[in-house]
Amino acid sequence: MTKGLVVAIDGTAGSGKSTTAKKAAEALGFFYLDTGAMYRAITWKIINAKIDLCDTNSIKKLVAQTKIDITKDNRIMLDNKDMAEEIRKPEIDKLVSQVSVLPIVRQKMVSEQHRIAKGRNVICEGRDIGSVVFPNANLKIYLDCDLEERTTRREKELKEKGIKVTRKAIKENFLERDYIDSTREHSPLRKTDDAVFLDTTNLTIEEEVKIVTDMISDRLLNKIDANPTAENLTTAEERL
Repeated sequence: MTKGLVVAIDGTAGSGKSTTAKKAAEALGFFYLDTGAMYRAITWKIINAKIDLCDTNSIKKLVAQTKIDITKDNRIMLDNKDMAEEIRKPEIDKLVSQVSVLPIVRQKMVSEQHRIAKGRNVICEGRDIGSVVFPNANLKIYLDCDLEERTTRREKELKEKGIKVTRKAIKENFLERDYIDSTREHSPLRKTDDAVFLDTTNLTIEEEVKIVTDMISDRLLNKIDANPTAENLTTAEERL
């Protein structure tokens, strides 16, 4: 398979981006680049360092001393520590959007995302993947989902992990994150003109994954097999 294909999946919090991207990557043999986990990891570090989000100098120093990576089996590593469980807690949910808007943090994360994606077939998901991180991605997909359904899904997810949060708190968090993500000055959440829109409200995860994997196969993999042009063979490094 040609190396260097980039699939960008953007969308609202709780729309199924992470699970769909991860399962689609597994099905197609792509590397899953979870940018949301990267922002969650740096948020965890800022919280535990007890740094005020207005303290630009301290955040700049912390970011410069931070190492974030993602393993082949999708574990997020912060300074060589596995953060898979820590970054999914409610206290991270409350602050991750506020941390994500900080230019210092975004610059660091985008640089790291380029490094991780280099030379790989990647499915990458987040808020500004198709618009900022990989504007020349081979395929862009935008996911959205009804607020009530997103709340129900997250409520179930947290309950299964033994985390107690009220439905009201979950919904309010989604509303706040949606507002911050879509109105922030730097890299706001938006659907690019060349992105395929997918409403996941009435879809199961299995249906979401099938639609996305079929789309990637039909629009990228089959096309490349049939017509390996120079454009199709553009590497991730050239696209960055």
